[in-house]
Amino acid sequence: MPELPDVEGFRRVLKSCAKGRGIQRVDVRDAGVLHGVSARRLREALEGRRFTEPERHGKWLLAHTDGGPTLMLHFGMTGQLVCAHPDDEYDAHDRVLFTVGGDRQLRYRDQRKLQGLWLADDDSDAALLLDRQGPDAMAVDRKEFEAALSARRGSVKTVLTDQSVLAGLGNLLADEILWRAGLRPTSRASDLTEGDRRRLYAQMRRTLRSAVTAGCVPPRDSWLTGHRDDPDPTCPRCGNSLRRSRMAGRGTVWCPRCQENGSLRHRGSGQSPYRRPVHARPSCRGAVAIQD
Repeated sequence: MPELPDVEGFRRVLKSCAKGRGIQRVDVRDAGVLHGVSARRLREALEGRRFTEPERHGKWLLAHTDGGPTLMLHFGMTGQLVCAHPDDEYDAHDRVLFTVGGDRQLRYRDQRKLQGLWLADDDSDAALLLDRQGPDAMAVDRKEFEAALSARRGSVKTVLTDQSVLAGLGNLLADEILWRAGLRPTSRASDLTEGDRRRLYAQMRRTLRSAVTAGCVPPRDSWLTGHRDDPDPTCPRCGNSLRRSRMAGRGTVWCPRCQENGSLRHRGSGQSPYRRPVHARPSCRGAVAIQD
């Protein structure tokens, strides 16, 4: 599922591929991804305009146009934004195509079609669509973050992945951040100590910085994410077997040793908390914008 780092990568694709370019043609190949707008209305609203500086909030991408409406994209479980040439072969899951500047084409690609595209006529419409979103996980300050956690009675993982509390974190990021902070995903958010909350915030910021640079939650050998799908997963920090469970319908991976009562076993050892990578792991899969 695309999470905040993936969508930030899509924002960069949009900027590199289409910013400042005129939208010459909008081709809706599957109207099933359109929400609250028809294919005809989408074409009429966007053709002849130019894409301006895009924004991201959580898992939402806002594609602004010059003096016109904002195209709002959500990528659900399998969505991507691809920059291609208009004469490139179509993918079976290319749903909406935006030809820009004559020689480039933005493609909204999505296999499962769980989310899609919305059209906001003005800033108030855009704000309404984002009304139930919490602060962006990259922008939230520590005081606001700690206050949000303290006010919630659910498990800390459930709180972290609740988009109305904090926008942008998904399953992979939540597990990675909690592992780095030494906190069990089942811990009640309201029971965390001030030290727990500060450590969690610091690890969230650190993890997001690395993941945004990579354009996804990278499956590195030194990350929990790099081991969660192994047949017999072991912790890259301590080497113990990882546990798998389900929380609110989500697959959850954690280390019972490193995430015991919020206490990191490596603390005070004087050694790095991460083992050196041993095996090469696959890099992030994502679209790369055509460069000028």
